[in-house]
Amino acid sequence: EVPADLADRASLETERNFLLRIRDRERKLIAKIDEALKKIENGTYGICELCGREIEEERLKARPVASYCIECKRKLEAMEKLQRR
Repeated sequence: EVPADLADRASLETERNFLLRIRDRERKLIAKIDEALKKIENGTYGICELCGREIEEERLKARPVASYCIECKRKLEAMEKLQRR
């Protein structure tokens, strides 16, 4: 049996790591929102950073911070998947 203080410490560490991951995700999302606002200001919002075509309206509704059209995003994800192997 694990002593209570070790179990408590493990539980606190798990919770701390979870909160850090949430904060990191929030920080990344804020950066993406800031980037999207800059694109709105300079007139490039909704333009795919890879191919230069317009990002589909439905995609922007679902993910307003999208930087790539769905085709380019799928290609990037496929390349990332291959690199992880």
